[in-house]
Amino acid sequence: MDTQKKYTDSGLEIKPVYTSDDLPSTKTEKPGDFPFTRGVQPDMYRGKLWTMRQYAGFSTAEESNKRYHYLLSQGVSGLSVAFDLPTQIGYDSDHPLAEGEVGKVGVAIDSIEDMQTLFNDIKLEEVSTSMTINATGFILLSLYVALAKQQGADLKKISGTIQNDILKEYAARGTYIYPPKPSMRIITDIFEWCSNEVPKWNTISISGYHIREAGSTAVQEIAFTLSNGKAYVQAALKKGLDINVFGKRLSFFFNSHNNLFEEVAKFRAARKMWAHIMKDLGATDPKAMMLRFHTQTGGSTLTAQQPLNNISRVTIQTLAAVLGGTQSLHTNGYDEALSLPTEEAARIALRTQQVVAFESGAPDTVDPLAGSYFIESLTNETEAAAWKLIGKIDAMGGSVPAIEQGFIQNEIARSAYEYQKNIETGEKIIVGVNKFHIDEPGKIPILRVDDSIRAVQAGKLERLRSNRNPAKCDQLLQLLSDKASSGENIMPVVVEAVENKCTLGEIADTLREIFGEYK
Repeated sequence: MDTQKKYTDSGLEIKPVYTSDDLPSTKTEKPGDFPFTRGVQPDMYRGKLWTMRQYAGFSTAEESNKRYHYLLSQGVSGLSVAFDLPTQIGYDSDHPLAEGEVGKVGVAIDSIEDMQTLFNDIKLEEVSTSMTINATGFILLSLYVALAKQQGADLKKISGTIQNDILKEYAARGTYIYPPKPSMRIITDIFEWCSNEVPKWNTISISGYHIREAGSTAVQEIAFTLSNGKAYVQAALKKGLDINVFGKRLSFFFNSHNNLFEEVAKFRAARKMWAHIMKDLGATDPKAMMLRFHTQTGGSTLTAQQPLNNISRVTIQTLAAVLGGTQSLHTNGYDEALSLPTEEAARIALRTQQVVAFESGAPDTVDPLAGSYFIESLTNETEAAAWKLIGKIDAMGGSVPAIEQGFIQNEIARSAYEYQKNIETGEKIIVGVNKFHIDEPGKIPILRVDDSIRAVQAGKLERLRSNRNPAKCDQLLQLLSDKASSGENIMPVVVEAVENKCTLGEIADTLREIFGEYK
């Protein structure tokens, strides 16, 4: 690259100065109007601030429940649940493959009893819950619904999101169970069932976050995410679902990195592109064309060196998400390059959002950077570069074939390699890592998760299995197997199975026998 020239992290050239000649020749667009470049609501944060979520989940349901009560007392308006690896890939805590992983990167949930503990003294009708869960998303949603029923909640009122985005698992993250086609079938079962039973639930959070964490650029993040979104919509249409109904329950999940202006342009471009994609697929209701999204600040941007610098990084990323019009936001703890966040780090992360909300003035007007020569030009260039990539994916037959052929994975790997190379040559400066070093004593306290948790969970599972109706469980698991084979919607029987104390692992294994595993 020419060192005299400047580029965004996506490789788009930045000119030394922008003028009115760089503005796109479009009429002035209003926020809340198609294609929603300037935001999905006419008044944005003047009407209601974004939802401040803090992602938490570690060790046992008891420990996570304490953290939720603490976060609610500190002013969060939505909970986000992180699950441990065995829960994500459909193994009970006492399964041999779960050893060493129980409770480590999130909370262990094996059964309805764990779910009762996780949300003890929290009324599901009064809180919005987001769950980062994909391959077993249908089971966790069933557990949540079963618990809401036990609490006497009106299912028409419970709100939240399951991530449920399996395509990015094959491309970037790796917590899949079944092959792509049966996985897509489970997702459309969820769409169909939720539109009737839990209409306020967001049935999928189509996720660019992990694509970016795996090393993609901002342009690739939106191109691959919107392409995956298109594949889900086409699968639902094929099943005969109404795009104007399920389209309103689709949400997105993006990353926010340090290049402030590139990130704002990315969010604006994504909204505009999705509106056109949905319109082209047949949506006529404006609400079904709106791209609503959750943002999390960039985990991969956090450094283990001089970790307090991460507070500044997260502040810039928070500002980018707010200026870009996010609907909800999670801010990372400064210590997350070292461990799960401590209570202090989680509190500072939440306070960062509150300072931006109440002290910065950023929410006072809608889309405050609109009309900036630079931002408008960058929004257009980002959009054009993303459409080019989507065109390549469409030519392969869409996201599923592009993933099966390894195209998306290879593109991400190439970008990650380039980025790392630029850090190592010093072309890309990371403060405290490849420049401005100091000798630092390791005095940041870190959160450690005890290995004894697996034994605790195994004990709970043993008690659960001896305290249920085994014949009823066998009958329900057989019924699940039959419905999976026949193509009927599996959701009603999964809800009944968890209510009767079938475990997450038993349900996942029943479907492994029918669908096989993706290798």
